[in-house]
Amino acid sequence: MVKSGFAHRAWYVIDNVGDVFSPALLVYPDRIEENILRMINIAGDAGRLRPHVKTHKMPEIIRLQMKHGIKKFKCATIAEAEMAGRCGAPDILLAYQPAGPSINRYFNLKQNYPEAKFSCIADSEKVIRELSDAAVAKNIEAHIWLDINNGMNRTGVVPGEKAAGLINLINNLPMLKMEGLHVYDGHIHEPDPALRRKICDESFAPVSGFMKQLENDNIKYIKVVAGGSPTFPVHALRRNVELSPGTVLLWDYGYSSAFSDMDFLHAAVLLTRVVSKPAQDLVCLDLGHKSVASEFPQPRIIFPGSGDFSIIMHNEEHMVIRTIEAGMMNIGDPLYAIPLHICPTVDRFDIVSVVKDGKVTEQWNVEARKRVITI
Repeated sequence: MVKSGFAHRAWYVIDNVGDVFSPALLVYPDRIEENILRMINIAGDAGRLRPHVKTHKMPEIIRLQMKHGIKKFKCATIAEAEMAGRCGAPDILLAYQPAGPSINRYFNLKQNYPEAKFSCIADSEKVIRELSDAAVAKNIEAHIWLDINNGMNRTGVVPGEKAAGLINLINNLPMLKMEGLHVYDGHIHEPDPALRRKICDESFAPVSGFMKQLENDNIKYIKVVAGGSPTFPVHALRRNVELSPGTVLLWDYGYSSAFSDMDFLHAAVLLTRVVSKPAQDLVCLDLGHKSVASEFPQPRIIFPGSGDFSIIMHNEEHMVIRTIEAGMMNIGDPLYAIPLHICPTVDRFDIVSVVKDGKVTEQWNVEARKRVITI
């Protein structure tokens, strides 16, 4: 099973595996950089991209993107936004409506990193007024994107009269600047590319109509940041739309198996080891919930090059698999696995091991895994 999948020299195998403890998350900068180039190629211009940092949470990957001309980034937490600010990113969108104490933290970002342009999303009159009050009190302008609900029903306001009213409110309150519309369609996961495009276009149609309405009301120059990884090639076909892929930077087997039309490279791999052989055909690995995201049904990993396994138990520190090749495995043998969902899997690790030329050469901190860095 797993052994046969590693019988040949594969891209993910490391020569100094004996020096790397497990469970570990391995990242491959050359493959990450190739994904960045493919992302830019789809966008047509690095300036159209505003990649999400929630997938990786690492400053080194932000710097790799900046090296190729990407200057705008999207974040889910204050910590992620601070990480981007510490990297010198000039334009950072907090794609999460600040509420309660987070409003003050948002303005602290602006104070601590004055050379960066920080913006945030909002869909609530209450929050918009609170942002204005805080902006006046601190004498710092707040840049706001109106969060649009175009079918996901998680956050945002439906395009129409209420949304127009919130835009007018932003434009009329002191110390606020209207940036544009934030349109995330994370509910679209159709594998068929033609059908995915159709669904995406239908979901975006109310947004297009709303923008025309705003133009008729003399509200012009409204920017749009739209989509996630599955739909960003569709939004790339639209004019004047910023694109926010995230998972494409590291890729995972969930997306690679669902979206075969998207040509990106796996760039993050889990290293695990056999820690016990409790019964015939059973192997226990040190790959528990604390090392791999567990929000989806099994299998939550795959072993590249092999399909002859089944996961029969998954606990905090352990994963038990059944395989006919268990007899060929020894305690301590290393195995390599690609996670179903990379974003929350990265969040399980404080550090990742960096693989260059087949060897782990250094470690990167998953800096924005923290809820608080300094702010």
